[in-house]
Amino acid sequence: MSISTLPSLQYLAMQTLLGNQALAISALDDVPVLLFPSLFIEVYAQGHTEMLKALVQAWPFSCLPLGDLAESPDLETFNAVLDGLHLLLAKKERPSRWKLQVLDMRNEHPNIWIQGYPSMARLSCPDVLTEKPTVSHCSGMTEEQPLTIAMDLTIKDGTQDALQAHLLHWARERRGVQLCLRKLQVLCDSISEIQKALHVVRLDSIQELAVSECWCSRTFGKLTPYLGQMKNLHILKFSRLRGSFHTLSPKHLWFSSKLGEQLGQLGHLQELYVHGVCFLSGQLSVILRSLLHLETLSLSSCRLNEADLRFLSRHPCSRQLKHLQLRRLLMDNFSPEPLSALLEQAAGTLETLALEACCIMDPQLSAILPALSQCNQLRVFSFYGNHISLAALHSLLSHTARLGHLRRGIYPAPLESYSPQEWWLRNIDPERFAQVRAGLAPALRDTGTTQLVQICTSFCHYQNTCQFYSLGLDGSWVLTEEGLPGLSALPV
Repeated sequence: MSISTLPSLQYLAMQTLLGNQALAISALDDVPVLLFPSLFIEVYAQGHTEMLKALVQAWPFSCLPLGDLAESPDLETFNAVLDGLHLLLAKKERPSRWKLQVLDMRNEHPNIWIQGYPSMARLSCPDVLTEKPTVSHCSGMTEEQPLTIAMDLTIKDGTQDALQAHLLHWARERRGVQLCLRKLQVLCDSISEIQKALHVVRLDSIQELAVSECWCSRTFGKLTPYLGQMKNLHILKFSRLRGSFHTLSPKHLWFSSKLGEQLGQLGHLQELYVHGVCFLSGQLSVILRSLLHLETLSLSSCRLNEADLRFLSRHPCSRQLKHLQLRRLLMDNFSPEPLSALLEQAAGTLETLALEACCIMDPQLSAILPALSQCNQLRVFSFYGNHISLAALHSLLSHTARLGHLRRGIYPAPLESYSPQEWWLRNIDPERFAQVRAGLAPALRDTGTTQLVQICTSFCHYQNTCQFYSLGLDGSWVLTEEGLPGLSALPV
């Protein structure tokens, strides 16, 4: 055996210690602090349950990060950690060296165990809670409770994640534990399942909430009151609300009013994403009126009217928006004035602008170009799926070429790229489009633009696919197929 493969003295000491678990447990108070991370990982890997319980109770750091270790956990081994915590919580007198405050189940600290003692000693979880209320949402809990379990949670139909389900059950049956989430996904419409999970969660710990796919109006109405209790929510996404949401009715006025009332409680909300929700039409003022700190707004496949857009252009948040996406909002019958006013308001801060598949045509584009030219902070501009002529595209490209920070522009294939009788079918005529590309390349060189110019020839929102022709540095066009550039992927 070469010298390089000899086991370290630390490793030999650990193996000796683990050879007699009873002795090891009794000697934990004398084990050097710097040995704890490597000792814990070895005990966890070998599944020494009694030793794990004792190690958890003697853990000398404020945070125990188990995210990396619990991706595919042996629940019996993991139970030993929970049992150790339970014993610790049940003790009237804490161990003399006890510092543990947070059990972190998220993957927020990659390779933390490999980095060992120095990183472990510096580790803390300041983002678990931005405020510490005197009373928790869980019955009987106060700020004196010693232990927080930090995790991300997904509530869905069918089989739940085994570890998440186990933690929820464990927390429900034990006092003295508060379950804190940074991210919560709700992918089911079972009111009882959702409420059962939320009753053991500190609602004010949730910073990101995504509600998707299968909510019906009854579920939405029942659970809207929980939203207002998520005081530290920064990101809210809700999409594809099914059932009666897809037919406008007086009931939607009630939904909009209740939603707006609860959103008014969210003083920290910065990002709002809404997709496939029909009850917004004419109600945007009700929903957004109290959201004064929005920096990101995405409205996709929603029914809006011109008054909604006009309200948005006058809302205080429009002067601080960094990222704005309007996708599949039918604007062909809208006056261009509200959109132009909105861009003027946001011109000083806007970094990402997506106006995608909104049926914008030449006259509307011409009307908003002066406002678009003022968006000097713009880094990404996406305009695919709109119905403009080649002349309008040239005009648009000449305006965006003057935006010094613009790094990527996504544009529609102009109407001249299609057969005149079939442009509405969105089938590109290869010969016509080849002529369009041939004329665009030298025109772009003449503008001196530094942006990556991409011409979108086809897109499918249902399959999340898009086909681009990108102009390379050598003046040639390269065809690629990519996923649709969602708003979260657009900022650079």
